[in-house]
Amino acid sequence: MIAVLSAGIAPIVALMSFIYLKDRITEPIPLIVRTFLAGAILVFPIMFIQYAITTENLSDNSFIESFLHIALIEEFFKWFIFMFLIYQHSEFDNHYDGIVYAVSISLGFASVENILYLLINGIEYAFWRAFFPVSSHALFGIIMGFYFGKAKMNKHNRKLNILLAFLLPFILHGIYNYILKSFTNLWLYLLIPFMILLWIRALYQLKSANESYFNTYENKNKRKLL
Repeated sequence: MIAVLSAGIAPIVALMSFIYLKDRITEPIPLIVRTFLAGAILVFPIMFIQYAITTENLSDNSFIESFLHIALIEEFFKWFIFMFLIYQHSEFDNHYDGIVYAVSISLGFASVENILYLLINGIEYAFWRAFFPVSSHALFGIIMGFYFGKAKMNKHNRKLNILLAFLLPFILHGIYNYILKSFTNLWLYLLIPFMILLWIRALYQLKSANESYFNTYENKNKRKLL
């Protein structure tokens, strides 16, 4: 049991630490813990909804299951929790904050999902779970948080960016699931380049979100000196 918990939590801690330490203006730990726990609790209502859909045979092909049964439900609830808990919060006051809190929600969800999977299927899957499902949740969180940050810090196209904060993670999550479910013999050859592209995009967005705060800060100081 301890080994499973350790294997399930280790990649979560590593990814959350990576995101947090890249934040030049660090966020309060209690609020991060709160969003993490909210993401963790999400697993249970989502599992119930997905079980009900499966029982009623509403997802009858891999496309519907990948995009609607899994990706739509999971990413919508993460998006909703962010809007409910964080979007109007006073601590959400720069672009990179959106990434920190969205990743926290996503990794909270991934932590419970990962532990439950390892308890049922065995600790031998821990490495592959860390590399694919856990890191993919973090990457979808980065993308969601990036667009939430754009929406919060820039009134132009605010509604569009809030929509993109849900739409892009949903589409990417659906593609991820569809590869796993539809290409049983080729999934590894397709998923690795897909994940590499996600990482490249995510690292660019991390850098861009961090730099946007300092660009805004420098511009304000310049205007004060004029």
